[in-house]
Amino acid sequence: MQIDFHHGVTYVAARLAGFDREAASIIAYCAQYVDDATNAGVIRFDNGALFSRISSAHKMLDYRNFQELANHRVWIPFHFLPGNGGLKAGQDPSRNFIDKLICRPNSYIAKDMVKECILRRDASYGLHRLGITMHVYVDTWAHQGFAGVNHQVNEAKKLVDEYGKPDRSLMDRLKNYFVSEALPLGHGAVLGHPDKPFLRWGYTNGRGEKIARNNPKDFLEAAGYMCKAMQRYLAGDPDASVPGLPESDRATIAFMLENITDNNGSVRHKKWLQAIAEGKFSFGKAYVTYIPKGKNSWKYLALGTEDDVDRENEVFSYHSTFLASDWKLFHDALQAHHFYIIHDLLPRYGICVA
Repeated sequence: MQIDFHHGVTYVAARLAGFDREAASIIAYCAQYVDDATNAGVIRFDNGALFSRISSAHKMLDYRNFQELANHRVWIPFHFLPGNGGLKAGQDPSRNFIDKLICRPNSYIAKDMVKECILRRDASYGLHRLGITMHVYVDTWAHQGFAGVNHQVNEAKKLVDEYGKPDRSLMDRLKNYFVSEALPLGHGAVLGHPDKPFLRWGYTNGRGEKIARNNPKDFLEAAGYMCKAMQRYLAGDPDASVPGLPESDRATIAFMLENITDNNGSVRHKKWLQAIAEGKFSFGKAYVTYIPKGKNSWKYLALGTEDDVDRENEVFSYHSTFLASDWKLFHDALQAHHFYIIHDLLPRYGICVA
C-alpha cells in the first residue's frame, strides 16, 4: 500500500474507531513513516548522549535497485509479514519453509501481532507502535501471495488486466527496469500493482497458479479490520466485540478506493486529505498533514535537521524535549515491534528469519 492508504485511510479509520484528532494524527503518521524511515545507526549529541535506531524502509520502492533492497532486512517484519499458510502456531502448511513465509491476509500471525500491540498499549510509545502495527497489518492484504525474500515463488508471468487481457502497459514498464535474477523479491515482479487500491488485475505466479486480485475489495476489507483493531486498542481488550466502520463511512471509503484512480500515490493522498478537510466522513472536518523529512517534520522537531540523509559522524544539539519527541517514540516503537516479530512471534510459528 502507498501513502494514500497508510496515512489517509489510517487516519480516517482511527477517527472512526474513536480516537481524537491528535491521537489519530500520531497513528497515521507512524503508519506512513514506516515507509519513510530510511536511516539507521547511532545519533550522537553534543552533550555526549547517544540514541540508536533502525530503519524500516530503504527508499527503494524503486524495484530497479534489487541488490540494495536485498541488503536491508526490513521486508519481513515491516512489509511482508509471514502468514504460515494461514494456519495456527504449531501447524505447518507444507514441508517447504517458503510456504511459511508467504504473506496471507489477516493470518493468525497478524492477529497475534495486533494482540501484542494492544496488550502493550500503556508503553510511552503505545500509539506510535499502533501506527506501525497497522501498517504491517493492512499490508497483509496488499502483499498476500508474496514473500519478503528472494525466491521464485514471487515470480509473476502472464500479467493481465481486470478483463483478463494481457497487461501490455505493465509488461512494457518491466522491460525498462533491467531486472535480473533478483527479480523475485517481494512483489517486485508486478511493481506497484498490489499497492494501488483501484486496480483489478491478475498474474500467474512462480508455481504456475493463476491469481486474480481485486484491490478495491481487499483494501476495503483491510480498512474494516484496521478500524476494529483500533477499537479493541481503545477498549484495552484484544478480544472485544466491536462494530467496525459505520456503514455510511464504509460506503464513502469504498467509493474513494474505487474511483480515485491516479497512478501517483501522492496525488491520491492529496485527494484523501481534501475529503477529510471537507468533512466527507462522520467525524467532521479535520486538517491533516504529513511531513516525513525537512522543516516541521518529526525528525526536524526532534533533531533540528532538514536533511533527508544523515551525514556520518554528525553531532546534533541535545534538547530536553528529545526524550518525549514523536520521532524518538516512533523509533522506540519500531525497535519494540522488530524485536517482538523476529524473536518472539515468528519463532512460535517455527519461523527463524534472522
